[in-house]
Formats: sequence, structure tokens, C-alpha cells
Amino acid sequence: MASDLNKAILIGRLTRDPELRYTQSGTSVCSFSIANNRTYVAGGEKKEQVSYFNCVAWAKTGEVIAEYCKKGKRIGIEGRLQQRSYDDKDGNKRQIVEIVVDNFQFLDAPGGGGKEAPMDMPSSSSEPSSSNTDNPFSDEDIPF
Repeated sequence: MASDLNKAILIGRLTRDPELRYTQSGTSVCSFSIANNRTYVAGGEKKEQVSYFNCVAWAKTGEVIAEYCKKGKRIGIEGRLQQRSYDDKDGNKRQIVEIVVDNFQFLDAPGGGGKEAPMDMPSSSSEPSSSNTDNPFSDEDIPF
């Protein structure tokens, strides 16, 4: 029997600060939502549609998102759709579809009012990089 495919890839902005919680066994889980904009033309008029997606990230992935992402920050996520049900405070059965994040990418530059992401950013010094002098090839060696 062939395996089914369940893959979601989205780019959007966080609609609120991520919420980091811990399960009874101590596993961290981060909940957040992202807004995804779609622009289209209808009747010669440019329109925009916004969709909101609930996301959940487990363990270290969730901890990193909670630490470095804030409301309004742009993020790319990759994961799978998951449907689950629960009973609300009034005892009514509710169902929710959310994206379980397997991988992510920060898309905003570090800083900008939030904490810096843990990235190796090149320094802004005016000294030439030593890696350029180690190149054994010249421009004449490039075939195009």
C-alpha cells in the first residue's frame, strides 16, 4: 500500500507572541499562529485575502521559536496538518486543524526590536576576507 502525503509549507507573520508550555512529562510545546496573505485580481481590481493558521512546535524547535520570534515577525514553516478534537469548558466537542512544525526558517533580519537570532552574521569590518586570498583560481579560469 502506498503512503499518503501530508505536507504543509507556509510563509507568514506571527499574529501574536508564541506561547511556550510544558506537558506533564516535561516536554516543551510552543503554540502560535501565522497570517498568510494572498493577492489576486477579480474584475480588474486587486484584492487581498488573509488566512490564519494555528501552529504547534514541539521540543527544541518550539523553544527556539518561542525565544526568538515575536508578534509581526516573518517565518517560514514546514510541517504536517493534524486534526484533533477536544472538549471545551462547556463540555462541547470541538475539532481543530493545526500545522505541526517540523522545520522553520526565520525570514526577518535579526534585531529590529526583538532578540537577535543565533546566526553567524558576517562582520561589517572593511578588512578583506582571508578566504578570498586562498582561492587558487582566477577570473580567466571561469568557463563563461
